[in-house]
Amino acid sequence: MTIALPARAKLNLDLAVLGRRDDGFHDVRTTLQAIDLHDLIMLTRADQTTLAISGLAVSNTPNNSVLKAHAALERAAKKKMPTSIHLHKRIPPGAGMGGASSDAATALRGLAALYKVTADLMPIARELGADVPFFLTGGAAIAERRGDDLTPIPMQPQWFAIAWPGIELLTQDVYVAWDEMPETTGANQLTKAAMHVKPELKKFASSLGPDWQMTGSGSAFFRRCTDEQSAHECTSNLKCWTTVAQAIGPWA
Repeated sequence: MTIALPARAKLNLDLAVLGRRDDGFHDVRTTLQAIDLHDLIMLTRADQTTLAISGLAVSNTPNNSVLKAHAALERAAKKKMPTSIHLHKRIPPGAGMGGASSDAATALRGLAALYKVTADLMPIARELGADVPFFLTGGAAIAERRGDDLTPIPMQPQWFAIAWPGIELLTQDVYVAWDEMPETTGANQLTKAAMHVKPELKKFASSLGPDWQMTGSGSAFFRRCTDEQSAHECTSNLKCWTTVAQAIGPWA
């Protein structure tokens, strides 16, 4: 039997950084919205665990978040779960859309179903990363503290134009830059820090115009649109990776 699941992306509709925590992370307050852009994860029982990746190129394959999720679930369930895993990447890496976190959460859900694991997945998700718990449920939520304290909120139907400059940003690098900067403002308070890490991002943002904002720790930008057609119009003349996505509710 093979289980195939979409690993949805997210956008940070706003993001405030409230300060550095004693554990080295940061307290944040952000509105997360799941969108229909997704990777695809296919899981099949096998004699040994393997990972094949297609689609957009990703780095650090041996440390892929799907393999980390697999290992974490094996530890929690106290049993081996040899699985053939195929990950098809559509969410750009290092873009602030949660691709790696969504892959991890989706792998947890799929593996639990494949091997009939009844353990609570939320503590395992928190162990894997601050964004991972959100992707166990999706929809829309206010995320606080490290980003894993979630309060679900009603989803507002909306469309988004999304543009990615082909620049990968490491979340840790952006937060280190934020620590060294004076107080920041704006819809996403990590924007200036991201531009400090990758100065070419400032030129990219300027080329998009004032109605676009960065998601997460970057480097993708999005623009809210009234409908699908207007979203396509916003991306039609851009010379970079683009897509059009809509907000989606919690997973069934």
